[in-house]
Amino acid sequence: MMANSPADILAELEEAVAACPAERCDRILSGMVQLLIGSHDQCRELLVNVVDGVLLRLTERVDASALVQLSTALAELDVAPPETLWRLASHDDPDVACPVLLKSQALSAADLEAVIDSRGERHRRAIAARSEIAPAVAEALIKHGGPICLALIKNPGTKFSDAAYAALIAKADQDGEIAKALVLRPGTPDLVVRKLLSAPPARKAPATPNPPAAAPVPEAEPAPPKRPCRADYASARPEIVVLNRIGKLNDSTVNRFAIRGETANLFTALSVLSGAPLEIIERVVSDDDCEGLVMACRASRLNWQTTLTILSNRGGKRLSFAERERAQRIFETLLLSTSQWAVRWGEIAASANTRDPVDRGSKMVVNR
Repeated sequence: MMANSPADILAELEEAVAACPAERCDRILSGMVQLLIGSHDQCRELLVNVVDGVLLRLTERVDASALVQLSTALAELDVAPPETLWRLASHDDPDVACPVLLKSQALSAADLEAVIDSRGERHRRAIAARSEIAPAVAEALIKHGGPICLALIKNPGTKFSDAAYAALIAKADQDGEIAKALVLRPGTPDLVVRKLLSAPPARKAPATPNPPAAAPVPEAEPAPPKRPCRADYASARPEIVVLNRIGKLNDSTVNRFAIRGETANLFTALSVLSGAPLEIIERVVSDDDCEGLVMACRASRLNWQTTLTILSNRGGKRLSFAERERAQRIFETLLLSTSQWAVRWGEIAASANTRDPVDRGSKMVVNR
């Protein structure tokens, strides 16, 4: 008697499945999944193509709860039946699709891009939460905007291409949260951070026509940052010293300290980079005149964009356009050696022990 070919066996299996009651289909489906999960990697590679057609037929006969269980099981496999996996990933029901979209490593980037373009928000959110996201997938998600962009930025497994960064910078013009998340994200290139920090504030949505008349409410000035205590500095210093030792206490790092409001880290970083005692840094940051702080930043070898970020996030009175222009002129005309001398040993250092603000202001004039 001649043995049946694999194709004949599969045809018989599919015919049997077509005639099975739904409850038996559930049992068969469960048994096949257990067979896949329990097999070794090499055997699984042989099995997936054999069982794929039968699994496809079974998915047509079982209810949604069984499909969710199948999706959850296949999501854990590095090698999975490709056609069945695609049917689950592209399923209209997010409860069925999301387990494999979130975890399956057997789905290709092309598969994920197809789902992004053809399915809904929950499908895209699952893809945006994957442990690793290829640049092409990130670009496809960014096109849909909204909260997906923020989810991608906050996911450390996302890999952004130059095109993706350019798209995010464009969206940041309209959404300040995207700009903030990108600046705070570890690994964001310095060039991207500088572009975001130099851009004008994100535009607000246009006002509704004919708004009801109301008296304008003056914008509240930001509160000055709370001065760190000795324990805060003691906690911050070891990390700052290590970052400086390995060459990572740079503009990007100091930028993040300023934007996040990490005052102890910021003050300690300026002290370590400039060589000035902490009490001098505290004094120049809190001073109404920005000249001392600009000198401290220049002595720390920080660039102008980082200096402007520190000036803009120190609280208290906001910088006017004229004050910003003056600060930039001071920064650009100061010599590094002059700034370092002033904050370490010169007039600014001497003024740290002077309590009279008028006297302190008069002593801070340094020849540039």
